[in-house]
Amino acid sequence: MENRNFQMDTQWNIIHYPEKPTGFGILIIGDERHFVDDCKCFWTQNEGKLAIINKLKEKGYTIFSSNLYGRNWGSDNAVELAQRLYQHVIRSEILNNKIHILAEGMGALVALKLMDQMKDRIRSVILLNPILSLKNHLEQEKEHKFFYKKLLRELALAHQMDQKVLENTMISMEESINHPFDCPVKIIHVLSGGKSYNQSKLYHKLFSVSEINPTFILSEKKQQLGNIMIKFFNSHESVL
Repeated sequence: MENRNFQMDTQWNIIHYPEKPTGFGILIIGDERHFVDDCKCFWTQNEGKLAIINKLKEKGYTIFSSNLYGRNWGSDNAVELAQRLYQHVIRSEILNNKIHILAEGMGALVALKLMDQMKDRIRSVILLNPILSLKNHLEQEKEHKFFYKKLLRELALAHQMDQKVLENTMISMEESINHPFDCPVKIIHVLSGGKSYNQSKLYHKLFSVSEINPTFILSEKKQQLGNIMIKFFNSHESVL
């Protein structure tokens, strides 16, 4: 069996099985394009993402992911479901109870909350082109009126708040990240589309007070991502 799709709280989830499992699991938390349905998911439909999944499976990783209510923008509901998925996978599969997390874009918002709430159950975390601050992301989108309004609607729906109340809350919000992290963290940026990386003060502060050195990759070198991730994950598996 290559993968298994199942539902929890109306949301589809998927487990990808390696041929020769090592007992280590990876939770993938996708960006705003991510989806999981009854027979497929974004990471198997996208050529570049599928290449990463195949490399990870070749190294024996069991990979699991959830639809997480679609464009959840780090909502508490998505964080709770991710924890329930973790519990289900640990109970149903033969896995070490300390997992790796691979989060992309918007998925980093969920990953950061999981790092705070599941400290002793997370082995390491990779953040790929992460959004670390909703406030900063909203401010960046203000330049694009149509996308800004669309983002506000998505945020209000995800966080179950009135749109105007949410906007005012975000504007007055203090940017912060619970630091130091309790597990190793690697940030990877694929440089494309003229956007280098998140320029917020929070981002620079994170690098200045931690030992995190971001890895930058040109878009044409994306095929290296799988090997970079495997090397990082593998380096944090000596202690079970």
